[in-house]
Amino acid sequence: MKNAIVICDSLYGNTEKVARALAQGLEKSGLIKATVLRVSEADAGKLTGYDVILVGAPTHAFNASDPMKKFLDKIGESGLKGKKAFAFDTKMRSRLAGSGAKHIEERLVKLGAEIIKERASAIVKGKEGPLEDDAESKFTSIGIEIAKMI
Repeated sequence: MKNAIVICDSLYGNTEKVARALAQGLEKSGLIKATVLRVSEADAGKLTGYDVILVGAPTHAFNASDPMKKFLDKIGESGLKGKKAFAFDTKMRSRLAGSGAKHIEERLVKLGAEIIKERASAIVKGKEGPLEDDAESKFTSIGIEIAKMI
C-alpha cells in the first residue's frame, strides 16, 4: 500500500476541510493510506516515508501563508526527489486573489518533486469562509483521481 501525506495550513478550518476531503478521496481507492497533518505538526525531515505529498495553504497576499512558506524552506534541496506531489489552496473568488498553490507548486518542483496533477483552488465565501458548496466533493474527486494516477 502506498503512503500519502496531506500537509495544510488552515486559519479558519477551510483549508483543513479541503485536506481531509483529499485524503478521503485517496483512501477510497483502497491502495493509499493518507495522513493529514497541520503544518505546525509536520516534520520536514520525515517526508521520505511517503510516496505522495499533497500540500495546501490559504492564499495570503497573493501567495501561500507564511507558516507554509517556512515549512517548505525547511525541506533540503532535492529533498523531495522521486516523490509525487500536488499543491492546493483556498482563496476568495477574485481575479486579484492570487494563488498560494502556485507558490507551493513551484517550491515542490524546486525541491525535486514530480507534480502529478496541476494545482487546484477551493473557493471560500468571504475572508473566513465557508467553502463554496461543492468544494469538498471536488477535492474528494481530485483525491480519487490522484490515487488512480499512482
